[in-house]
Amino acid sequence: MHLAGTEIGARIKVTAGHMGWADIVFVMGKKHLRRLSENFGDSLAYKQAICLSLPHDFHLMEPELASLLESVLLPNLKE
Repeated sequence: MHLAGTEIGARIKVTAGHMGWADIVFVMGKKHLRRLSENFGDSLAYKQAICLSLPHDFHLMEPELASLLESVLLPNLKE
């Protein structure tokens, strides 16, 4: 799993390369999905995109955020 962001200040910005190899795209909220659609619409059209609808009041690598992500991501990754 690779984490990349859509925000201007993101340490790793989403690129066309990320979109090319991704099988599933998870986004924290609708605004992130909208940004990906605007920037990579053709690539995103062929991907499974899942909006997690998570609040934006966490800091990077905050333990509570990690637990929340684990609880919502794992069910979507099971085959």
